[in-house]
Amino acid sequence: MRSFAIIGLSTFGYYLAKELSHRGHQILAIDIDEDKIDKIRPFVDRAVIADASDKEALASLGLAELDAVIVSLGEQMDASILVTLYMREFRVKKIVAKALSEDHGRILDIIGATDVIYPERDVANRLAHTLESDFFLDSISLSEGISIIEIAPPSPFLAKSLGQLDLRNRYGVSVLLIKEVIPEKIVLIPTADHVIKDSDILVILGKDEDLEKIQELS
Repeated sequence: MRSFAIIGLSTFGYYLAKELSHRGHQILAIDIDEDKIDKIRPFVDRAVIADASDKEALASLGLAELDAVIVSLGEQMDASILVTLYMREFRVKKIVAKALSEDHGRILDIIGATDVIYPERDVANRLAHTLESDFFLDSISLSEGISIIEIAPPSPFLAKSLGQLDLRNRYGVSVLLIKEVIPEKIVLIPTADHVIKDSDILVILGKDEDLEKIQELS
């Protein structure tokens, strides 16, 4: 079990607090809006009404003792920058800050955020992948130009073993795991003799340009 504070109960902050709490972690939720605090209170260990721009109020909450603080202040760009700076001054171990734009993200990175996230952009990118092909089921961007995708196997893969397909040498990608639907089973780091079935789901790591070549096989 880990401990997290979420500052700002935007839609993203609210659902993040609920999900982390559901997974068994200790959550401190902070927002100036009493209605938002009342809404999240049943799901978290502690919910506090506080103005995030009030440095003394935040300092009294012992945030440096937590595993991470997530700054999720909706459209309040100036406030998120200020609070991220406070977290750096408080020596918080891990500062995760939500960015509204690339420029905003660069500022957050410069002033001390350990992780900068772009929820809207990332969801849009994942949706774009799934919409453009019937075979793409999900996509996660790891860094610029590198992703993990989840796909149904293209027809040229069917009834062939991973050894026969030789995806690493032919396409520069690696199969991390295979979700077998019938019977339901997860195969981690599948071996070369694994034969692809039409009911399999492949989870593949690679450069975006190489993953696009796999898409073209569909």
